[in-house]
Amino acid sequence: MIMKNSIILIAFLLFSISAATSQAMQKKLLVLETTTGFRHTTITLIGKTLAQLGNDTQEFTLDFVHQPPNKPQALSKTATDEEKAAFTEAEAKWEITLKEALQKFSPESLKNYDGVVFVSTSGDLPLPDPQGFLDWIKAGHAFIGIHAASDTFHHWPAFVEMLGAEFDHHGPQVPIECINADPQHPSTKHLGKTWTITQEEVYQFKNYDPAKVHDLLWLDKSPDPLPRQVPGHFGVAWCKNYGAGKVFFTSLGHREDIISTDPNVKDRLNSVETSKAYQQHLLGGVEWALGIK
Repeated sequence: MIMKNSIILIAFLLFSISAATSQAMQKKLLVLETTTGFRHTTITLIGKTLAQLGNDTQEFTLDFVHQPPNKPQALSKTATDEEKAAFTEAEAKWEITLKEALQKFSPESLKNYDGVVFVSTSGDLPLPDPQGFLDWIKAGHAFIGIHAASDTFHHWPAFVEMLGAEFDHHGPQVPIECINADPQHPSTKHLGKTWTITQEEVYQFKNYDPAKVHDLLWLDKSPDPLPRQVPGHFGVAWCKNYGAGKVFFTSLGHREDIISTDPNVKDRLNSVETSKAYQQHLLGGVEWALGIK
């Protein structure tokens, strides 16, 4: 009886040690969902998808900075002076709330994280220490940017240089055939030589130089409808080293039916298989940036 109890105790201790070790090995990501410019409806969905991927793999956990509530709506051109004054006051209050939320991006707070994710952020965000943020990435941490992350900090050249490009424009949603530039990378190894997407909003970029990034997915012709077949090199997803840090960016993630594997998503045009491939693309990029794979 004593022997049996000892075996059970040892097994329990080994399980506890294994669980504690696994938890200690998990990476921690800070996920930013705030915007001051255009706000995509899929931001929350991407955040939930990342949380599910982290839970499924047990490789990383997430902490979120959500959009503060009560952001005032833009005024109409016919707004009265009183409405303009009320808007200015409400906007000032909201910006104070936003600054408070972004304190998690202070150098002191960032010590608690292995990487950050910008989920379709946009506009100029009041980070508490912009240069300190870039220095933190450079020191060996991960930056993951999704879709409109490239529409953030247009007036901050150092951020654009870190990311590898900035959003310029997009045309109507179109079908695309992405060329897989690196079949060995964790974010693209599950894809074939090309990856066909039935419908997506496709970004085009400025300050993008393929020689300064490691392309993962790209197009060999313009996605714009007019003229549609102009040949060229149009980046879709890439990664790069930034000092000792790692940067992964994918411009995909506009449509709900690319992100969600729910077959009943409204107005689904992309297949569930495409959604599964996108989630694996996202997971592989996170794993690479965190140094897991």
